[in-house]
Amino acid sequence: MAKDIKFGTDGWRGVIADDYTFENVRRAGGAIAAYVLKNEDWKKGIVIGYDTRYGSRRFAETISDVITDAGIPVKLANDYTPTPAISYCTKHWGAAGGVAITSSHNPYMWNGVKFKEKFGGSARPAVIKQIEAEIAAGSMPKGTKAKIEEVDLKGPHREAIVKFADLDLISKAGFKVLVDYMYGSGRGVVGPILRERGVDVVEIRSEVNPLFPGINPEPIEPNVKAAQEAVVRERCHAGFVTDGDADRIGAVAEDGTFLDAHKCYAVILNWLLKYKKWSGAVTRAFNTTKMLDRIARKYDRELIEHGIGFKYVCDVVFSGKEVLIGGEESGGIGIPRYLPERDGMLNSLLLANAMADEKKSLGQIVKSLQEEFGYHHYGRRDLTIPDEVKFGAIKRADSGQVKKIGKYNVLRKENLDGVKFFVDAPNNSGRDAEAWVLMRASGTEPLMRIYSEASSPELVREILESAVAFVMEKATAA
Repeated sequence: MAKDIKFGTDGWRGVIADDYTFENVRRAGGAIAAYVLKNEDWKKGIVIGYDTRYGSRRFAETISDVITDAGIPVKLANDYTPTPAISYCTKHWGAAGGVAITSSHNPYMWNGVKFKEKFGGSARPAVIKQIEAEIAAGSMPKGTKAKIEEVDLKGPHREAIVKFADLDLISKAGFKVLVDYMYGSGRGVVGPILRERGVDVVEIRSEVNPLFPGINPEPIEPNVKAAQEAVVRERCHAGFVTDGDADRIGAVAEDGTFLDAHKCYAVILNWLLKYKKWSGAVTRAFNTTKMLDRIARKYDRELIEHGIGFKYVCDVVFSGKEVLIGGEESGGIGIPRYLPERDGMLNSLLLANAMADEKKSLGQIVKSLQEEFGYHHYGRRDLTIPDEVKFGAIKRADSGQVKKIGKYNVLRKENLDGVKFFVDAPNNSGRDAEAWVLMRASGTEPLMRIYSEASSPELVREILESAVAFVMEKATAA
């Protein structure tokens, strides 16, 4: 019996040779073809690219064959390609949609399929539901065999992000920066762009290695240790880190301190509002720092909170609301006037742009933001646990019976996406972050993610440990 194929917050992912097989990739391709034939101008074709993981090129060729069998022409990448480049070319060339063969930041044994709508962004929830219905129906449409054309997707994308950032200003600022590609498909983009303009650049983990040795290609601790050490060793003013398919961003301050995606988002948001002054609302996912709320309030901008996954940013954008910027906890930050899509390479350039405008290192900018908007610190725990433990914990959390997390009283509960508790931990008389913890069960993996924000790293760790104990309580008793 064929396994279910579920598109989660950003596409379908599976373990290679387990559920991620050529047969299942064909099933996903047939469903995407059926959706496009029914809902889009299919004659405009589909753009397909792939990352540096095992088999990605072959899986891309397989899904291309299925889609062209349906009569839909395909433009197939001629090399490893960042997902944002696939998204950009989908919109730039007026294609009916885009497909990325990637598992983004997952461990090396995973791969996946992302579908991008014609506007160049993540498929919205309603579209994902239609594709899943086509999978369930076993859709495998046939038509007159169409053509597969191999193309360069990276060149047009590079031209676009170069125009969006002020590289002349960056080149004059005199900063030295590090770029860490984490062995992913962002290799060879940001570093050369900056170096060609005279910026002193250090590049690490730029080779292709589908084992991602020693790390998961996600720009969080401890995966960024090599970048932290290199920034200090090479005396850089900042380090920019992109994930396996280069749509997410993390950073390192000049002293080697890791700057998570929340701080990157805060720096870019404050820079946009202060220097660009572009119009539009600010959106953020349910698990993202509330420092963004304070920055938006200062500049009198609407702040819209939504579910977890960049597809919800796209939902807001296409609701008719003008959006300046939207983002999520995992490093995905998008600026819709460029593209309603995450782009870790563009965001690396924008962080450099902020440094150049502020005439400060990245760590100095973050320090200034903390001093102005309060101290916000963040942490996350990923628990690989059985479904019964995972969903049992969510049921208990949502019961209304939870009065304490660890030693802290629960002040209120929110349920937008998962279960979030606000607790009465210290926050410096309201100036610093209001402490909260969020428990969210993955719908596609045996995984529970727990997120927390508070006024100090120590407090975040304490709250996370208490939440982990809550999740595992029944499992331990059993």
